[in-house]
Amino acid sequence: MLETVNVPDATKKLGDFGFAGEDHVIPFEVGALDARGRVIQLGPLLDGILGRHDYPEPVARLLAEACLVAVLLGSSLKFEGKFILQTRTDGPVDMLVADFTTPGSLRAYARFDADRLEALAAAGEASPETLLGHGVLALTIDQGAYTQRYQGIVQLEGTTLQEAAHTYFRQSEQIPTEIRLQVAKLVRPGEGEFWRAGGLIAQFLPESPERLRMGDLHGGDGAPDVEVEIDNAWREVQALVGTIETGELIDPTIEPERLLYRLFHEHGVRVFPATPVADVCSCSRERIRGILDGFSAEEIVESTEDGRISVNCEFCSKSYEFDPAEFVAAN
Repeated sequence: MLETVNVPDATKKLGDFGFAGEDHVIPFEVGALDARGRVIQLGPLLDGILGRHDYPEPVARLLAEACLVAVLLGSSLKFEGKFILQTRTDGPVDMLVADFTTPGSLRAYARFDADRLEALAAAGEASPETLLGHGVLALTIDQGAYTQRYQGIVQLEGTTLQEAAHTYFRQSEQIPTEIRLQVAKLVRPGEGEFWRAGGLIAQFLPESPERLRMGDLHGGDGAPDVEVEIDNAWREVQALVGTIETGELIDPTIEPERLLYRLFHEHGVRVFPATPVADVCSCSRERIRGILDGFSAEEIVESTEDGRISVNCEFCSKSYEFDPAEFVAAN
């Protein structure tokens, strides 16, 4: 059984292609199993973010996963604010940033060493774990001015972003959570290649706190394994999410609602209104000017080239130019 609440598009019926559409976060609930979650399929939004930078394919895949995690986690915020995912590592892809602003704006970029990346690719060793290397994944919630940021830090030690996200929830949130991410470059006849990514997060949220039991993270070599009795409802959710096949989350012919029905129809799943996610950058001429206003006269001179100060936004690649004279006069 699949129940809908406030159908997003009255012209379409549940199960029709494009019911919620690409680039929409769809919340869902499986009441019988005390589970809630969200699912999304990224299409044109992802093409826009990856295409403007022309990233090498391995880098694009990593950034697409970062976008999925940022959207799946950021869309749970119940207030105006930002959810920022950022990695800092010693790998060839030493930084990933995905910045989600409520209710549905996303921007992202990646920094990488092209020579190291090419060498690993030539050696057939360009796995996500190798590209990320060792470092940290920081997940930050920012509610704006006059509030304190909340930040969770997860060590990246040859792990994928999906594995790191699981670790974050076990360490910081202590909520039983399952996350699935899939990314692919597909070909549409007559139109060429395009990027597509899909993600699903399911969480166990029973009313009784004593049911929220999870096994401890492994303590390392020699640490004894300790069995923890996990709630049967959550075991069922884990088992069902585990049946998601490769390609199901990104298949254009499998709408998110169809996938939810495949997974949970025996228990009854309710889908809620979808929220659109857009490729929107928060940069502006005024914002960048405000930063330059804080530069010293010496820093303004150092930033000047050919008589102009040029600033490129790392997220949207938009370029801004300023006359250094106005800042020198102010300082």
